[in-house]
Amino acid sequence: MTGRRRSALVGPVLVLATLVSSIISSFGAPLIPTVARDFHESLSTAQWSLTVALLVGTVSSPVLGRLGDGPRRRVTMLGSLVVVTAGGVVAALAGGLGMLLVGRGLQGVGLGMAPLAMATARAELPQAKVPSMIALLSVSSAAGLGAGYPISGLIAGAWGLAGAYWFGAIVSGFALICVVAVVPSSAGRGTPNRLDWVGTVLLALALVTALVAVAERTEWGWGSPAIIGLLAAGVVLFAVWAVQQLRTENPLVQLRLLRHPSVLSGDACAMVLGVAMYMVLSGVTEFVQSPRSGGFGFSASAVVAGLVLIPLSMFMLSSSRTLPALVARAGSRAVLTLGCLVAALGCGFFAVFHGALWQAFVMTGVLGVGLGTTFAAIPGLIVQAVPARETGSAIGFFQVVRFTGYSMGSALTTTILAAHATGNGQPTVGGYTMVLWISAGICVAAAALAWFLPARPTQLTPAEHLPADETRLLEQTDGDDLSDLSSWAVPRPDDPRQRP
Repeated sequence: MTGRRRSALVGPVLVLATLVSSIISSFGAPLIPTVARDFHESLSTAQWSLTVALLVGTVSSPVLGRLGDGPRRRVTMLGSLVVVTAGGVVAALAGGLGMLLVGRGLQGVGLGMAPLAMATARAELPQAKVPSMIALLSVSSAAGLGAGYPISGLIAGAWGLAGAYWFGAIVSGFALICVVAVVPSSAGRGTPNRLDWVGTVLLALALVTALVAVAERTEWGWGSPAIIGLLAAGVVLFAVWAVQQLRTENPLVQLRLLRHPSVLSGDACAMVLGVAMYMVLSGVTEFVQSPRSGGFGFSASAVVAGLVLIPLSMFMLSSSRTLPALVARAGSRAVLTLGCLVAALGCGFFAVFHGALWQAFVMTGVLGVGLGTTFAAIPGLIVQAVPARETGSAIGFFQVVRFTGYSMGSALTTTILAAHATGNGQPTVGGYTMVLWISAGICVAAAALAWFLPARPTQLTPAEHLPADETRLLEQTDGDDLSDLSSWAVPRPDDPRQRP
């Protein structure tokens, strides 16, 4: 392969790797009833097949960003794809839920791939093509998550649960081969950042203990020594991690950014909205697959359950494109508050009207409008409050907070459905409506946070502001994994941030 042709293929291969990783990582919500049936587990236990992937994604996003810096970028990308491929094989061969969770955890590493692909695009492509490729990679990441829902259901319906995971292993293996053949080595380019291993381990342990306590609360009881011990351990671990992050020279997450009121407001909204989003994703896909003989549900296949979530992805992408115009007309605070209320309206609609399948499609569409607007507005709110040099850390923190909300939402759904289950372990209609009402309440709480929590813009000099065109790109791409934004920006002669 000639050097010119190889260079021309770098962009498409990066899009392929990002798309594949996102699709595989989303092999979760529509397959939960299938996992429960095949492994003879309750739905609440099978929910961990989604939660564990999100948990690993929460930790892997900042870790891969650090490991993939400079000379280790290509090696890190290859290693990530190897892990994702191995996870597909392990999940396909799993004879029990424990082994399946190991495989799904390995697949969850793919959620941290997008920042690596963006950093590679910045380093390998001509400067003029970088902004458009960054936007395409961000959209590919979001579109991959949406496409994974029906694809996983379709394959599982035709070839079973193992077939879905074999498909994931094959396509991620193909992406791995393409990266090996096309993406050039980054060895010798700059000095790699040190990875905060202590912070990584502490964050993982804190999240695991907290999520297990939330998910198993109904099974073990709030007053049980195990739950009390896990909750106490989680609080202590989070406190130790926070202190460690504030004191270390190269922290995994820049907690000091919370001193900016807008960062605190935006990240608080991102956390609670992430919880609501994954409560709905899990609850709705399980509801529509519930047999009609139970008095509710639609006896839908995993394919239909995946299709129900397509409006969510479509409207999240389309509504984020309208954000700059909305912000210019009404302001960030009003747009963020309204988006939260629209999301609450969608949840409340299906909690009241759930007698026909089309109502599930309407609900996910309305939810997509609300979440697309809010998740796209938050990054713009954050970057306007921090100096340009802190943009990467601020958006990286936003991603960690949002993924943490996703994991908590999945675990909380487990608790609610288990608390409203029949004698055979199947959730009741009251359990599902409770999930929706709590999600709606969380969205209303997020609206209150957006409106009342102080979000004063920090007084920055013109040289410290991120240029308007870069802020606009960040908003139009939902802020998705653009944690390296400030470093890939194309220098301009009049740009005071231009580096020698």
